[in-house]
Amino acid sequence: MTNGLPRLSIVGLPETAVKESQDRVRSALLNCQFEFPLQRVTINLAPADLPKEGGRFDLAIALGILAASRQIPTNSLSQYEFIGELALSGQVRPVRGVLPMALEARQAQRQVVVPFDNAIEASIINGISILPVKHLLDICAHLRNLTPIIPYHTNHPPQPIMATSLADLSEVRGQHHAKRALEIAAAGGHNLLMLGPPGTGKTMLASRMPSILPPMTEDEALATATIASIASSGFDVSQWGIRPFRAPHHTASAVALVGGGSHPRPGEISLAHNGILFLDELPEFDKRVLEVLREPLESGRITILVLHIRLNFQLIFN
Repeated sequence: MTNGLPRLSIVGLPETAVKESQDRVRSALLNCQFEFPLQRVTINLAPADLPKEGGRFDLAIALGILAASRQIPTNSLSQYEFIGELALSGQVRPVRGVLPMALEARQAQRQVVVPFDNAIEASIINGISILPVKHLLDICAHLRNLTPIIPYHTNHPPQPIMATSLADLSEVRGQHHAKRALEIAAAGGHNLLMLGPPGTGKTMLASRMPSILPPMTEDEALATATIASIASSGFDVSQWGIRPFRAPHHTASAVALVGGGSHPRPGEISLAHNGILFLDELPEFDKRVLEVLREPLESGRITILVLHIRLNFQLIFN
């Protein structure tokens, strides 16, 4: 904060949703009876060369402004990591990407302040203190030592859904050779190509393959959940421990399959991590789309290069 005409600037390659946070933060602070500083305020999102997107920075920006203007104490801020989107009233809304953030916070030995609706997702990470908040005033009262926030604890950690609740291969009558092939592929982690005329049960058999896969280990479940957490649809806690089954339409593009884009997102290949990627009607896929599968099938890895951004996902194909 410096002297000059009142202005709020956000630097560090913010995209539109991040730039609009200045209006959300301003309204949230005023509606919570805080003073918005009548000075030149510059917010730096480091590192400067990495594009920023989404509304997850709102809570941290608001608390940074309050700390810089000495409306909240600053002595304990370094103990926390903040993530959350602010409504105009100051309510804290859920965001995507909580799991990777919680993992980094655990490594840095800091407490995590997350939206209340994201607390269950963040609680999957063991060995970390999670503070769920519903409103900006809640965390401000906590930092002032007025009303401490009770760390979130659950006595019922997410449990994987039993295979009996999924479509089961035992329901299939006949098809002994096809079922034997599925069992071998599931046991050895092999790729499988099924050929046959329409209506013989290829799709039905493939959809039941997750029921014979071995249970996921905790590390596998965490890796799969972390990828899903940063995807467009986010992570559903009810899917914890369930091996993913991805079946993209044959009109899917190469970017949808591999991932990337202007704002990098994991594609179907990455979302099938530790599970199954099922390509129904394989000959109908575009040739260029099938070509992008060549290297991931051979190496078991997918590397996304978008300008200077590099995302690596270790894959297992079944």
